[in-house]
Amino acid sequence: DMTVCILGSPTAFLPVLLEGGTRCPGAMVLCLSPTWASRVPSETSPGAWSLLLSRGVSFEVGGHSALETFVPPRRANYVTGTFTTGGPEGGWVGELARDLDCPTGGSVLLAHRLEDPLVTRWVLAARTGLPVPPTLAFVLGPRGDLPTEPVAPGMRLVRLEDPQNQEKLVQEEVGAFLGGTAMEPYSQVVVRPAGWRWHGTGARSTHGKEEGAAVARAVGARLRGLREEDSVLLEALVPTARLPAPPPRSPAPRLPVALRICTLVCRSWGDRPQLCQVACGVGRAEAPVRHGAALPQGLDSSLQQWGVVAPSQRQALATRLQEAAEATMAALLAAEAELSPQQRGGARARTDLLGVDFLLACVDDALELVALSTNSQRCLETCLLADGMGRAVGEPPSDLPRLLAEVLLHRAQCHLVEGKDILLIGAGGVSKSFVWEAARSYGLRIHLVESDPEHFAAELVETFLPYDSREHRRDEEHAERVVELVRARGLRPHACLSYWDDCVVLAALVCQRLGLRGSPPAAVRVAKQKSRTHQHLQRCRRGRPPPAAFAVPCRRLQSHGDVERAAGAVPFPAVAKLEFGAGGVGVRLVESAGQCHAHAARLWRDLRDDADHPGIGLGWGNAMLLMEYVPGTEHDVDLVVFEGRLLGAWVSDNGPTRLPAFLETAACLPSCLPADRQAQLVRAALQCCLACGLLDGVFNVELKLGPGGPRLLEINPRMGGFYLRDWIQEVYGPDLLLAAVLVALGLPPVLPARPVPRTHLAGVMCLDSEHGPALGGGGGLATLRELQSRGLVRLNRLFEEAAGTGEYEEPCLSVACGGATRAEACLRLLGLCQALGIDSPRYPVEHFLSHFK
Repeated sequence: DMTVCILGSPTAFLPVLLEGGTRCPGAMVLCLSPTWASRVPSETSPGAWSLLLSRGVSFEVGGHSALETFVPPRRANYVTGTFTTGGPEGGWVGELARDLDCPTGGSVLLAHRLEDPLVTRWVLAARTGLPVPPTLAFVLGPRGDLPTEPVAPGMRLVRLEDPQNQEKLVQEEVGAFLGGTAMEPYSQVVVRPAGWRWHGTGARSTHGKEEGAAVARAVGARLRGLREEDSVLLEALVPTARLPAPPPRSPAPRLPVALRICTLVCRSWGDRPQLCQVACGVGRAEAPVRHGAALPQGLDSSLQQWGVVAPSQRQALATRLQEAAEATMAALLAAEAELSPQQRGGARARTDLLGVDFLLACVDDALELVALSTNSQRCLETCLLADGMGRAVGEPPSDLPRLLAEVLLHRAQCHLVEGKDILLIGAGGVSKSFVWEAARSYGLRIHLVESDPEHFAAELVETFLPYDSREHRRDEEHAERVVELVRARGLRPHACLSYWDDCVVLAALVCQRLGLRGSPPAAVRVAKQKSRTHQHLQRCRRGRPPPAAFAVPCRRLQSHGDVERAAGAVPFPAVAKLEFGAGGVGVRLVESAGQCHAHAARLWRDLRDDADHPGIGLGWGNAMLLMEYVPGTEHDVDLVVFEGRLLGAWVSDNGPTRLPAFLETAACLPSCLPADRQAQLVRAALQCCLACGLLDGVFNVELKLGPGGPRLLEINPRMGGFYLRDWIQEVYGPDLLLAAVLVALGLPPVLPARPVPRTHLAGVMCLDSEHGPALGGGGGLATLRELQSRGLVRLNRLFEEAAGTGEYEEPCLSVACGGATRAEACLRLLGLCQALGIDSPRYPVEHFLSHFK
């Protein structure tokens, strides 16, 4: 069972618990008492503990909850809760969550770091370049949570050995700070104690900058009670920016007010920070605007109230706020990763939800966001309050509960796959190298069955089982031998799957024999054989529209006699290609039966078995098919299906293929299509998969979209190849590889219910015949690798060496650039291709990219 455990008060987490109960009924459990849980030594992580729940409040669909007793106790897969009270290890929540063997969303020690403005301001000033209030800090002794000699803009740290006898040093430092350049724009300062113990106490005093003696006395008074984990801060009182406001409605004087911007950021897919929600608080300028002291309001209306009238200016500020909040979390997470497990409160403890407060200030006559502080829960409570207030007046629910529930559930699922034994059939080539790194990061134990006894992956897996299965017409026999190998080694895999096109049927047969979850072999056979796919769909006449509506007339070709018979059934122009082909090898546009005869003769002569061109399906034979040519734009749809339910779908666009061989040239993600046209493609892809019997798995479906709607090209009953997994992870976050593993384990993957692209990617394929000199001898490949190391391009190496020649050539490399918009991504890519010689009259990249509009 998947168990996401929330410890402590449900106040801040109730909407998340309700949303999680809808997404994964019964997975969210609220623990309200220390007597409901127990800690036992971990069986998998020496020195760590497992958290077992004997009682808890579980949440189901529709907001229903129930107090349950768990016999046997449920093991938590993810734990978080209210870590903000008590001492460093005090409080039952912190004690139960300490040193767990499952992912833990925070700890008492991490919450204390977040609540200490000295620590967080130093990290932000040193690592992000974000403005913080100019701050002079006094601390006792070494303070191990701070660097020996911190250097950060606007921050000054003074270490005191004995505050009682260092009055002169304090006076000198205060005088230098008040008279320094950092304080020039400000007229007031605040003196206050800082540290987690002082959260919410309101202990502070405000002074004019010119009152040097009074400021020094206030600092000295605070220093008398200083503890080693505390600090005394002297900081500039940064006023909210004063903007031209509309004429007042009444002659009464306006009081100066302050605006505090509260942001909530989560650790989203791929450990990337994502801004979830923004709420603003307004109060009197002379007093700090505190969480909970005023009802929250939205950012856009707050900016309008402040005089930011132009919508474009408000949008620009919102974008800057998102960038600042996400940069804040990225910096704090990086600093957190450098801590020891003892400093974090456990090896698996890390911050997943973060609140960041900003002030809208005016610096050099320009609006600037100044980072004030971070917190572990106050912004969460404020943002959820704002969400509830909006629903009370008819506003649609925000995405906040959904986003947070997805984060918690996803992290629990990642823990569930740790240590699982996965039988992988077929290693593939260099294009699948990401599998081994990903398996290691997810804690999977891979047992690999591979035909090449010298494959490089042999050293990267738990068990290597060399077995020659290249003659796939004997897959029934191969499946028996593979099962014998597995049992002889004493292996008991939890799941079996394949990412390599040649091996999908063999993997299905092995799953069937081992009693593991997977699509039936008959369904995979139908999808694997292209003519059989279309002929099967043409018989599926139920539905609106029926799957038959997406099929294309086609005939199998095994001899020249078949060509004549097919020519009478399939109109020209038509497409001739390998029945079991992959990578677009051997695909050709033919205008007549004569051209089809000629192409078939060449292909049957050149491509007879797997040795002639490995990896393109010749282990199944070299039968061909003739298919009606479908006009329109070409698209890939990658689907995640569990028990016949669609859990996730991503549509990407392909540029114009190079006729007559249909070689892929370019691609972009997200799709350029409007939402309704993307929905057509997703619906058609899902209906075709279900009609073939593919009910569980990650599938790649290639379609064309013309004026009359989608038409199927082929179904790949495995994860999308080439760059697709990498691109989908970069743009949307989820990992198709992890989704495939979860489905094979019998777990419905938690995926974004409403995926929003984080960037736009545009890419172009490179051919050795066209680009070999520019990439190799011209140094282009070395340049691309350098740009990739700096995050400026994305490279997906498809083959280590040139694959195929002439009309059977396959692309060797995908080069992609990102941008905030599709146009920006395409412009960057075009400039790069022109600079490196990838663009040429024979290979017009600008023309390929012009289709993405």
